[in-house]
Amino acid sequence: IYAKMRTNGLFAGTLSGSSVYLGLYADELDYYPTSVNNFYGNTLIAGESGVASMWNTSYHQIYEANAVMEGAMNSTNLTEAERNELKGESLFVRAFVHLYLVELFGDIPYIKSTNYETNSVVGRMPKAIVYQNIIADLELAKTLLPEVYYTAERVRPNRYAAAAVQARAYLYSGSFAEASNAASSVINSSLYIWETDLDKVFLKGSTTTIWQFSPNAAGNNTSEGNLYIFPTGPPTNIALKNDFVNSFAIGDQRKTKWIKAVTGGTSTWYHPFKYKQRNPTSSSMEYSIVLRLAEQYLIRAEARARQGELTNAKSDLNLIRNTAGLPNTIAVTADEIVAEVLKQRRFELFTEFGHRFFDLKRTDQLDTVLALSKPGWNHNDQLWPIPALELTVNPNLNPQNPDY
Repeated sequence: IYAKMRTNGLFAGTLSGSSVYLGLYADELDYYPTSVNNFYGNTLIAGESGVASMWNTSYHQIYEANAVMEGAMNSTNLTEAERNELKGESLFVRAFVHLYLVELFGDIPYIKSTNYETNSVVGRMPKAIVYQNIIADLELAKTLLPEVYYTAERVRPNRYAAAAVQARAYLYSGSFAEASNAASSVINSSLYIWETDLDKVFLKGSTTTIWQFSPNAAGNNTSEGNLYIFPTGPPTNIALKNDFVNSFAIGDQRKTKWIKAVTGGTSTWYHPFKYKQRNPTSSSMEYSIVLRLAEQYLIRAEARARQGELTNAKSDLNLIRNTAGLPNTIAVTADEIVAEVLKQRRFELFTEFGHRFFDLKRTDQLDTVLALSKPGWNHNDQLWPIPALELTVNPNLNPQNPDY
């Protein structure tokens, strides 16, 4: 399942993963081919193949997680510890994939079994109920998963990986006390050590990594590095938007360390440079990091600020700022601190699985921000269409999202 998640669907570091689709859909990435890209133009249609692929791949991964869980629970050969480990990981995958689906499509089915007859006629659940299921699955996963990693390279999720996703789910659903507590459980674990060297954050042995994908073969590195890095211009596929690159504060080392300029004639383009290996190396140096510690500090900073814990919120925020080479924040009020956290999320988490789009959406800023840079943007673009074929096969998924 993890190999499939790394290669296809939401978490793939390819042109058809959420990092690229949502980077184009929001305001992180520019698209250079002459062909039309409906994600970049915000002109999705119900028959959009990329949307259909994302939906189908995601639900297939959920099906596989349910199949692993059912198989493990029915096994007479596995030990109880092995059954718990497999069930915990399956719940983690199921919840994490549903979290992305509900944010992209709104009301969706929450699939908990492999029963085809049931699943083929399932209807959409209200978003709030989907979130209840996500949080419940992750809560159970935390009780089943071990505290330590199953492997040294953090490629199988542990208890804190489930807590990290749960912290995000609580934040997105407005449960700020719970978000703060879940993030704290990760931050307070001795497994994770804050890294002050930005050049080391995306190495495979980083002490801030919570969960990552191993490459498909020894010596290979990430799909992201191969995709984003271009040695000469102009770009053939995608590059960072100049407006985004120019938005970094003076002295922000993330611009220096995590972005690379490529010049050609009088033009300059920029690509993400978090992953620095474009090609195989003698041994793998970088794995694709899905969850990392910085997000947990930013979740806790925002959650604390929204609860009035301003001093502690600023402490978390300043850790991120100081590591980037910036001074302590001058934000004073809760609203100012939250605004600064959101700004730091933009510069810390860019091109990492769609954080920018989801942050704009959950703070009701999609229309005001994207209307400035995206001529095709309109309010109903906040949701993707339910794939037309799915509505034909299962009419219970109706109604379609607005404007599709």
